[in-house]
Amino acid sequence: MGVASDERRQLSDLFERVGPDAPTLCAGWTTKDLAVHLVVRERRPDAMAGQFVKALADRGERVENEVRGKSWAELVDEVRQGPQKWNPLSFGAVDETVNAAEFYVHHEDVRRAEPDWQPRPTDADREEGLWKSLTRMAKVFYGRSPVGVVLRRPDGTELQAKRGPRTVRIVGEPSELVLHAFSRPARVEFEGNDADVVAMQDLRRTF
Repeated sequence: MGVASDERRQLSDLFERVGPDAPTLCAGWTTKDLAVHLVVRERRPDAMAGQFVKALADRGERVENEVRGKSWAELVDEVRQGPQKWNPLSFGAVDETVNAAEFYVHHEDVRRAEPDWQPRPTDADREEGLWKSLTRMAKVFYGRSPVGVVLRRPDGTELQAKRGPRTVRIVGEPSELVLHAFSRPARVEFEGNDADVVAMQDLRRTF
């Protein structure tokens, strides 16, 4: 088992508990919107092509509407099952590489939208898995920062996300650093010139 499979299972359990109309941290999305996104992303690559090929945009919209028409139980079951066996994402190592951060963030999108949410107990395996995700994606998320960015764990381990003449350090557990990278509210601290921190915070990161 890895972070991706653990987070997928826990998110599916949470979907079942809160239902299709619960809020999320994804602006304007309910839990149903999020479930539809995950199913289309993993199980309908033909629809995802519409994001990159204009001629296929209508097909993508039709597929999304088709998926949205499924019952809530069907949607949650498809999220829980993950991609079909012919899909490369169904292989554990690929799933972990591509989906560990994705499913962690979306699980927290639902958890932290609840008014009484509490931090989860620290899990060393989850933190290590998410740190590995950061080593692969940090330069993508922070590459357009106008200042240098270094991610630092509480134990002092650092990851250079962007080089620059001046540097902002973002300090926190890997799970919180992942949330910050995905432009979510996160329990992190910043070290650096105040103006540089503001400039980095104003960066529009894609998620």
